[in-house]
Amino acid sequence: MYHNMFWGGMWFGWLFWIIIIGLIVWLIMKKVNRSRKTSAFDSSIESPLDILKNRYAKGEINKEEFQEKKKDLT
Repeated sequence: MYHNMFWGGMWFGWLFWIIIIGLIVWLIMKKVNRSRKTSAFDSSIESPLDILKNRYAKGEINKEEFQEKKKDLT
């Protein structure tokens, strides 16, 4: 009877460490993928001038405000 308990405990120990190592690898991969997505996202960020053009196109600001702000940005 003691023999069966030993093997069950041994398998539990192996399973525990496999899960821990898998979790560590998963966290590292998640961190690496997040940094890749962040760098790709940075290139798609709109410039202040693009935001200003969008606001003018939506009618949020009038032509005079657009010209003033554009002059400030350039």
